[in-house]
Amino acid sequence: MTKGNLTIFLGAASGVGKTYAMLEAALGRVSEGVDVVVGLVETHGRVDTEAMLKGLTVIPKKSQEFMGTLEMDLDAVLTRHPQLVLIDELAHTNAEGSRHKKRYKDVKELLSAGIHVYTTLNIQDLETLNDIVTQITGVTVRETVPDQVLETASQIQLIDIPPEELIQRLKDGKVYVPNREKEDFKKFYRPGNINALRELALRYTAQRVDRQLESYRRAHGIDGQWPTGERILVCISASPFSAQLIRIAKRMTEKVQGELFAVHVETLRRFPSESEKDSMANNLRLAEELGAEIIGLTGNSIAEAILELAKKRNISQIIIGKPEHTRFWEIIHGSVVDKVIRRSQGISIHVIPGCQQESKALEIQLGKKEEEVRTKTQRCSLTEVIPYLASSLMVVVMTLVFALVNPFLGLVNISLTYLLPILISAALWGTLPAIVTALMTTIAFDLFFVPPFFQFTVADFRYLISFGIFMLVGLITGTLSDRLKKQINYSRQRENNISALYSLSRDIAAVDNLDAVLDCIVSNVSKTLEGQVLLLLPNEKAQLVLRKDSGLNNFLDKHELSVATWVFERGLKAGNGTETSENAQALYLPLSTEQGTQGVLGIYIKDSKAQFDSERIRLLEAFTGLSAMAINRVKLAEQARESLSLVESERLRTALFNSLSHDLRTPLASIIGAVTGLLEDQNLVFGPEARIELHKTILHGAERMNRFISNLLDMARLESGMLRLNKEWCDLQDIVGVAINRLGNTLTRRPLGIDIQEGLPLVQADGILIEQVLINLLDNALKYSEASSKIMISIRQQGKQLEIVVANRGHGIPETDLSKVFDKFYRLSSPLQVSGTGLGLAICKGLIEAHGGDIWAENNKLGGVTITFTLPLTEQSFGIVPEMSEGE
Repeated sequence: MTKGNLTIFLGAASGVGKTYAMLEAALGRVSEGVDVVVGLVETHGRVDTEAMLKGLTVIPKKSQEFMGTLEMDLDAVLTRHPQLVLIDELAHTNAEGSRHKKRYKDVKELLSAGIHVYTTLNIQDLETLNDIVTQITGVTVRETVPDQVLETASQIQLIDIPPEELIQRLKDGKVYVPNREKEDFKKFYRPGNINALRELALRYTAQRVDRQLESYRRAHGIDGQWPTGERILVCISASPFSAQLIRIAKRMTEKVQGELFAVHVETLRRFPSESEKDSMANNLRLAEELGAEIIGLTGNSIAEAILELAKKRNISQIIIGKPEHTRFWEIIHGSVVDKVIRRSQGISIHVIPGCQQESKALEIQLGKKEEEVRTKTQRCSLTEVIPYLASSLMVVVMTLVFALVNPFLGLVNISLTYLLPILISAALWGTLPAIVTALMTTIAFDLFFVPPFFQFTVADFRYLISFGIFMLVGLITGTLSDRLKKQINYSRQRENNISALYSLSRDIAAVDNLDAVLDCIVSNVSKTLEGQVLLLLPNEKAQLVLRKDSGLNNFLDKHELSVATWVFERGLKAGNGTETSENAQALYLPLSTEQGTQGVLGIYIKDSKAQFDSERIRLLEAFTGLSAMAINRVKLAEQARESLSLVESERLRTALFNSLSHDLRTPLASIIGAVTGLLEDQNLVFGPEARIELHKTILHGAERMNRFISNLLDMARLESGMLRLNKEWCDLQDIVGVAINRLGNTLTRRPLGIDIQEGLPLVQADGILIEQVLINLLDNALKYSEASSKIMISIRQQGKQLEIVVANRGHGIPETDLSKVFDKFYRLSSPLQVSGTGLGLAICKGLIEAHGGDIWAENNKLGGVTITFTLPLTEQSFGIVPEMSEGE
């Protein structure tokens, strides 16, 4: 059957016109020929609402009353089975005796029956907003609806009016609100409260529409931008001018109440300098502080990467800075701004010209670092000179060789062979050495092999083409080599980061002990970042204490601990590499989860001011995210174990109390009654036979109490692992006889069949414990069988084990419960009045398994239950024959 559709008329508060709008929509459906009925609509005496009901079919309400209103007749609506039913006040609580406690469950039943439903709801009735509404209005809403009801709605129609109009409607008496004179009513209907509730309703509806839009775009494969909500993307780089772009983007986002994204595209064409890395980190930090979502991309084309992201994230506006390059530079390298504008396809592009004064001021702040970089660049070390010396040597050697074999090779082969040192230089050392090598090969070829010789002149201008090819080959191959090396380094770095995260996640997933998890975190982070790592966790007094470190924690002093405490309390990173307590030696990051901050991770790296760039910080944040989840998982597991232990303890306590109230008090009452009768029989009213029966009653009660206490002690020994077997050579026939005698009259009153195979070998076991097992099985058979039915005991040898069977005739056990009868405190439901704690069979299972045997239960064909257990036989068992008595 097709489910019905749910339409909710949602409002900020009572009185906005939800019911009126619902009735108006229903009348429109009636005019379309739809079968519409009114299940329940509260008019509260409003004339306009009652007038609209006259055009609709109304299902009579039930007779019971609740809070002055009549309840909807759910069965009558289901019997009528209209196409559409109107039900007011979805969050309403039904009267006592109704089928469902809440009205929204009535609606669910109608929807399951294939009936469409129109209903009304106030935003404060939503379950997840209950606390927020209480904070806003100071009034606690008692009747709520789960969010899932709204999420499954086919349509939500928002009904909204200005707060002034709503208050005026209240004053005019057009809105029904109970207890109008109460202080809560006056608190609730204030303009500020109503506006806040309106915003909640608008936001919820907007989020729902946004989710529907995203689902539609994904389902239809739509990648283009739709101008639905304002999403602003600002493009940032290492340029000091990016800070100005970020601030402009933030102001624009606040004006349109949109979302802000900041993107940085890393190209593989050049390596950033240290100053550029610092500047980039500052820009990313500023964007993060202003609430932007940071997105890092990698690609060869900046424009393509930006536009592809914009299409995926449905960006409506892009803010990009106007570069200060010359027109000639843009012709050679291309303009990112022009490419973005040409391919934007409906996205608004804002090109912001740079402020030279601000850029210069920011550049001056980085002046010292730039000067240090220039100084280091000017100092050419021996390593930097080696490529040029090696290239020169290759050209000299090749020139000497070619001078000797010139007549045999020819100029064409010589010119082609001169490409080899260019390619080797490009492959080994990059662009600049390749260009220098190309220039040297050009000079050597011109001086020694192109006429006129030993002059920088060319008789045949066609050789100029060869010279140009030398230079182009050096430039192109060197550039490609540099780019490939950078891609390899970048991929290797990413691979190392991913491998480190995978290693950490794998290690912490394999352990469930907190100390082991902390060891994994410290060792992985320390090994990956090559620094000193420590973990601080809160103690019982919520004070941070050092739990684990990488072995060198000498940097943790009072100042460092105060920074870590600040991080723990605020849930924000601080220390070296950030703008908070940046004079600290280490960087501290919070281990945050949804349950709060679990602790703090600190890392200290030598010369860390140059090491804590944005890439490392992002990697550390990934580490802390995994670490926080692992620590939280271990803590939750410990809490779960404690809760399980408490549950088991509570079950044991309840079972013991129940047993004490029945299994102890019942035999005690019979014992006390018998003893009292004997003591008070001074006139010798009781004859000898009656006295014997009273003594038997006392004995039977005492034995029953003894069995009960024995069961409790046996289970305690099994649970604690203190059970020790005293194995001896035992004859099971003797053990069966002792068990029957111990049960006494309770068993002699019942038909008992014993079938023991002749010539059974002795078994090595604890006779007293096996006797207890038989007593428990026989006692169980007595309890769960009819009073006149037969109980059967049989013993057979099956291979290298003895099989002991105890069967009764009575009610069987459901197949799903056969494996549960040996669980602690598990008791079958039986029409017989059965007492006990549910420990007897559990003790049997523990004792038999301690002997190396097995035990199971099954339903027999004649009705009833058969419980079988086995005991293993050793090689010595077959060599020992039971001793025969003289009478035998």
